[in-house]
Amino acid sequence: MASRKGKQPVDLSFFDHLDELRRRLIYIAIVVIVGTAVAFIFIQDILHFITLPAKDMDLIYTTPAEAFMAQIRLSFITGIFATLPFTIYQVLLFILPALRDTEKKALIPLVIFMILLFALGVGFSYFVVFPYALHFFLGFETEGLAPLFTISGYISFVVSFLLAFGLVFQIPLIAWFLGRLGLVSSAFMKKNRKYAILIIAIMSSLITPPDIFSQILMVGPLILLYEIGVLLVRFTEKRRIRAEEA
Repeated sequence: MASRKGKQPVDLSFFDHLDELRRRLIYIAIVVIVGTAVAFIFIQDILHFITLPAKDMDLIYTTPAEAFMAQIRLSFITGIFATLPFTIYQVLLFILPALRDTEKKALIPLVIFMILLFALGVGFSYFVVFPYALHFFLGFETEGLAPLFTISGYISFVVSFLLAFGLVFQIPLIAWFLGRLGLVSSAFMKKNRKYAILIIAIMSSLITPPDIFSQILMVGPLILLYEIGVLLVRFTEKRRIRAEEA
């Protein structure tokens, strides 16, 4: 395997790459551990933040070690997400030397856009959709049925919910990537828009609670993201045409 800096390739052996990868992984592991430790110090504040949508609801634990282990897990998850920019930076340091200047110019904005979309998806989920979803599930409370959420179950629910929206908000990037590979075109995406909206509606019904308001909150942004994907694919096509004509 060769590493290219600018136009001059620099040959690196297989073991050189392994050593570089090991060094980057060690850096990432150390920073994640430090981030986890810091998160554990502020674990009560983090718990308070993720339980704000639940208002006055108390969490319970059913085994002696459950609360402690759940807080450790939440600290680790927080540490991973808090140090994600550093992790991505280390990954870029590992792969950028093997890329041409044009590839670097395309990759860096792509990574930045991916992080911004993920953060936007998580924020939209937490502040807009999640409170309504939680309110829906709490609505099943009756005189003989009280909502007693374990701390482990609640953390898993919150993390999976936020992560799902963060990943769903990557739709424009997926469309751009497929367009860049020539697997889809803007004309194809426009022609099949109605099928895409149908798929989006089905996805929304699976991710959100089965009430119409929550589904509308999910469908609207997904349709907007799809249209952004169409624009990105169209932009890629125009650049390809200009490059072929040059």
